[in-house]
This record gives sequence, structure tokens and C-alpha cells, in this order.
Amino acid sequence: MICVLLVAGHGTLLENEIKNEATGLYSHLVGIPKALLPGVGGKKILDFWWDVVNIRQLFSDVYLVTNADKYKYYERWATANDFPVENIINDGSTTSQTQLGAVADLELVIRSKRFTDDVMVVAGDMLCEDLNFDIAEVLKFFTFKKGELVIYYEMEEGEKTESRGIVEVCPSTHRITKFYEKPSADVTESRLASVVFYCFQSKTLPTLGEYLKYHPLVEDRRLGKYMEWLINKTGITVFGMKLPTGFQLIGQVDLSEYKKWLACYSSKQHGFAAKSITCRSYARIGIMGNPSDGFYGKTIAMTISNFWADAMICESKKVVLIPHPLNDPTEFGSLQDLHRISRKEGYLGGLRLLQATCKKFYQYCSEQGIALAKRNFTLKYDTNVPRQVGLAGSSLNFTFFYSAIVSATLKCLMKFYDLIDDDLPKPLRANFILNVETEELIITAGLQDRVVQVYEGLVYMDFNKELMEKQDYGRYVTMDISCAPHFWLAYMGDPSDSGKIHSNVRQRWLNGDCDVMAAMKTFAELTDLAKTAMESRNWNELSELMNKNFELRRSIYTDACLGQGNLRMVELGRQFGSAVKLPGSGGAVIGLCLDPDNLVELKKAFQEAGFVICDVVPYGP
Repeated sequence: MICVLLVAGHGTLLENEIKNEATGLYSHLVGIPKALLPGVGGKKILDFWWDVVNIRQLFSDVYLVTNADKYKYYERWATANDFPVENIINDGSTTSQTQLGAVADLELVIRSKRFTDDVMVVAGDMLCEDLNFDIAEVLKFFTFKKGELVIYYEMEEGEKTESRGIVEVCPSTHRITKFYEKPSADVTESRLASVVFYCFQSKTLPTLGEYLKYHPLVEDRRLGKYMEWLINKTGITVFGMKLPTGFQLIGQVDLSEYKKWLACYSSKQHGFAAKSITCRSYARIGIMGNPSDGFYGKTIAMTISNFWADAMICESKKVVLIPHPLNDPTEFGSLQDLHRISRKEGYLGGLRLLQATCKKFYQYCSEQGIALAKRNFTLKYDTNVPRQVGLAGSSLNFTFFYSAIVSATLKCLMKFYDLIDDDLPKPLRANFILNVETEELIITAGLQDRVVQVYEGLVYMDFNKELMEKQDYGRYVTMDISCAPHFWLAYMGDPSDSGKIHSNVRQRWLNGDCDVMAAMKTFAELTDLAKTAMESRNWNELSELMNKNFELRRSIYTDACLGQGNLRMVELGRQFGSAVKLPGSGGAVIGLCLDPDNLVELKKAFQEAGFVICDVVPYGP
């Protein structure tokens, strides 16, 4: 592939203001081409771009197109920076009145050097916020898509569309559906800004000459105008790739704006290097409808602050995943100690969840056209959830804080690489978390846990089959968290008899078992009734529905699958007039006791029976 750096602009506003600046602070920059002005990190702007593209494995040649007025500056720069002087193309223009325009400059170098390769073209006078973005990711996506490529970014507050090329992008195919060159604010709602950073297939290069033939005016020979024509008029397929960073063409700004953006981008660099990011995800309780989330049912669940998982990330030289001292033990007091811990807690800690999430995150960004910065990190996690308690994602007996760790890790990665919600919308984020578990780690799970941990608070979820097949996610409604009554939560200190919760129900469902199909339909009906009861604060009705939910689950999963420990907790709670059900896969129960005196005695009974019991503390965003 060939890379072309364009630096042939004339008499910009910035250059003129530097020349006429009264204090003399910028006198040393008078006459300096804008691409050779100081950029982020103390480097000249062009130095940054030369460092980015000077990779022989990616580009067979790099060319620089300038004008006759500034040619000597760039020749001197080339000799000082090991840039081949013979690859500097002089377009012959000396004033803005005689300039050729960027399209003609690009066509000049392609024609004069007889390119037969694909071409990347970049404006060499762009400030770039992120000094570490990986241009190899851009080329990988260009090769994967087999079409022309436009680089775009999300505009910051205060940036105006009138100074940018604005694109509308299909979120599923990443095809650019519309390109507007410097539109007024009322033309499009899009805030996705294209910059002079494009990749063209060799077969498309002849369209440059075709465009120039019918557009003789220099103001129409901007690359933005050409892209507007190429996308909107010719119908050629052009894809978009998002960089989670900002750009500023300094030829379009005055001195005060140049200083502002330079200071802004530089401060972000310094601030980012020093900071550590911590993100938390909370455990959840399934209030109604579970386990129908895996069977096109409906559920209500709520995040609780009693239990949580934290992920912590900071920049480092290499990618380092740190094992948790309790959940990923590598040292033991004795062989007997190893045996005891392994028998009780198994072999599956949280480290594999970090690794699987990172792997899936990179894969997602590559496929979605999101270029990540070339930045490494150290990642670790912490959690206070008891091992094997089914409060936040589960797999048979070995219920662990799977989804919460994955969710917290994903939050960290998105913040670390400056992704925004639109890059991975909440419904798809829940799917992502589930896929990490089911595809990467072969953990049996449903969407409920992942949805409520992404949305947080009290959430009603409808996993209607038609909806799921159409859009790959259901209908998720955030409810007023004050609709939740005062639940209690109990769990087993030793969950060795929490049962084989998932059993053969899924296979029976796949086989069309009438009892299972009817049960899943009833779970959904109970959920709708529970939503109404909670919104009207009808706790007696909710209590009855919770008990019905458990009995229905018991009827299709059987006592043997639920396990004696879970059944004992349910029966103990009911002795005190409390509604009781499983909030997840097993190992814990939630209850609703409307009599305060009975609740006091209930807690004592659970404690005396060896269970751990606490009041549920709802968590809302």
C-alpha cells in the first residue's frame, strides 16, 4: 500500500495570525508551514504522522505533496527525519490563487508516480488527540471490508458541523450512507466527523481524474467535495471506521483555537497516562420470571449493592492480567489446604474471565471498525461475592460472579480506549457479556443477569422470540426502583448441596416438551402480574406471585435438581409467613416478609440453621 501525506495548503488563517501576532511570542514560527508547527507531545505535527506511517511492513512507499512556496521547508525537514527527498512532490503553486486543490494534488502524485497499489491519504497538518492509535488496525479493517474507507470520529461539544465533513453510517454494515461536506447544523443530526484520512482501492483511483474533468473550480477540488460526490452520486461502496479520538485540521482554525486544541489534547495525554480506572458492577436478584430468560420468557431483576465486582485498569508497557489472591490462588499452606480449597471452590476463578473479555473486546472492535489506541495495560479485579452463590451469573453448581466480573472489565476497557455508549449500545453490551461466557468459556447462562447489570437498577425484561430473532435483543424497561419492597437475602455458607439447577429442562424445551413450554409461558405471565403489583405497591400480591414462581420452577426442575439446601431455605422462610424464591441458579434465596416481628424471628432461625442472611440494599444508577 502507498501512503500520501498532503501538506500543500496556502496562506491559512493560522499562519497569518502568527505573522501578525503583537506580543512576539510566536515570532519564531513566522513562515513555518502549518504541518511543521508544534503538535501534541512536543513533536511537530508532521513528525507524528511520519512516525505513524513509517512502517515498511505496512507501506511500500510514503509520498509528501507540498507547494512550491513551502517546498524548501519540507526538503529540510526530510533530510533531518530520514524521509526520502525524492518522494516529495512539488505541485508548483505559490499562492492560494494558483493552488490546485487536494484532489488535484492527490491525482498528481498518483499519475506522476504511476501507482498501481491501494492508497491511504492523510492530511499532514492534522492535530491528533491520541498519540498511540494503531494505524495497522485501519489497514486491517480496509482489507477486511474490501471497499473504500473513511475515518471518522465523534465530534466534541463546541465543534461545528460547518467546518467538517459529516457522515451518516449504517451501524450494522458500517457503510457510509451519506456524506455532507461542511453542512449547516440543520442538515443532519449526525455528529460523526470525517477528516482527510481515507483509504482507496487501486481500481477506484481513476475516478479522481473523472471528478477533476467535471469540477474545474478549485473550491470544488477539496477531498470532502470529492467524497461527497463519490458516496452520494456514484454509489461506490464506502465504509467508515471510527477512531475513538479527536482531530483538528489546524489550517481551519485561528491562533486562539490552535492553542486551545493543542492544550486540550496535550492535557488529555498527561492526564491519561497518570490515571487508573476502576469500574464496578453489582450483583443482581431475580425477582420474578427466572429462569425463563433463556426460553423467550419475561423477568424482573434488580441490582443490589450488597455484593459487587470491581475491575481496575492502568496503562503499562505490556498487557498484564493479575490473578486475585483468593479466587485465583497459586500458593497453599499445604497439600491438605489445596485439597480443601479445590473441593469447596473448584478450579475456576476470575482470571480467565478477564482474559476472555479482553479477547472478545479486541475482536468486537476489529469487526466493528473501531481502531484502538496502541496502548497496553495492567488489569485486575476484586469481588466480595461469596463463591458459588447464584447472585450474579452462574453455571450449574459452580455459580460465581461471572457476569459481574465480565461487565466490570468491559466497562474498564471501554473507558481505557475511549469508547462511548454508541460504540457498544447497552442491549448489545448485554449480548457481549453473555457471549464471553457462553462462547469463550462454555458457561450455561441467560441474558437476564447481563441486561440488569448493564442497565442497573430495577429492570423489566421481555425476551419475546420474535423480538429476539429480529434484533438479537429483547425489550428492556427500567422501572422506578422505589417500586421494590424490602427483600431479605439468605445463602448457604457451604453450598455443596445447591443442586444441579439447570438439569435437562433446556433439552426438554428444545424437544417441545408441553410441560416445559407451558411453564415458560406462565413465568412470563407471572412477570407481567408482578410488574403491575410492584408499580401499585401491592406487596401481598407480589408475595403470592413469588411463591407461585418458585412452585412452578420446582415442578419442572424437580426437588432432586433444586437440591436439599435450597429447599430447606425456602421451607424455613415460609415457616415465618415469608414469600421465598430462588433469585438465581441456586445457593441463595430471596424473600419478602410483610410482618416485621416475623422477620426478626426469621433472621434468627436462618442464622441458627447455619445460613447467612442480610437485608437487600437496592442499587440504582
